[in-house]
Amino acid sequence: MAMIPVHPTPQATSDLADAILETALVIAETQGWEAVRLTEVAARLDVPASRILAHYRDLDAVADAWFRRGLAAMLADPPGGFADWPARDRLEHCLLAWFDALAPHREITAQMLRTKAHPPHPHTWVPMIFELSRLIQWWRQAACLEAPYGSRRAQREELALSALFLATLRCWSGDTTSGQQDTRCFLHRRLKRLARWLDWDE
Repeated sequence: MAMIPVHPTPQATSDLADAILETALVIAETQGWEAVRLTEVAARLDVPASRILAHYRDLDAVADAWFRRGLAAMLADPPGGFADWPARDRLEHCLLAWFDALAPHREITAQMLRTKAHPPHPHTWVPMIFELSRLIQWWRQAACLEAPYGSRRAQREELALSALFLATLRCWSGDTTSGQQDTRCFLHRRLKRLARWLDWDE
């Protein structure tokens, strides 16, 4: 009896979730994020759609997985002596890590955010408010800001950093310069101004 060759399949790997995300991004680069269908992703991976559902409840959950890559980059081990850097330099390093991680699919990232913010979809844009707050909290911790959670200083920092993040995100979404130089310059200037307003030690 002839042996049937066994080829590696996504079912036999532990990284199907990553394969789903990468395939969705590939489709989005040619068709746009809103045109991605998880059934098409399943077909390209040669798996039943039920295998997709085991990892992602919908396309918005796939987008959340992409944004977690940015957060993971922000929280990666910092360079040596990081704790001794000025606060604004620590903040700049951490946020640029987030943007750099998502830069390979910058336009798709912007499309994901617009889709999440679509008014008829409260199940996606309402959670964005909480996700933004969570991201700012992680950003403060990654940058070693010391004001205790809930203190007046922490509240000022959270409000200021939330506004700064959204402004920088808007700049980054349309930034076509090499190495995202426009975004880097924008963030550097705004953080320098913010450092004076919040009296961060230089």
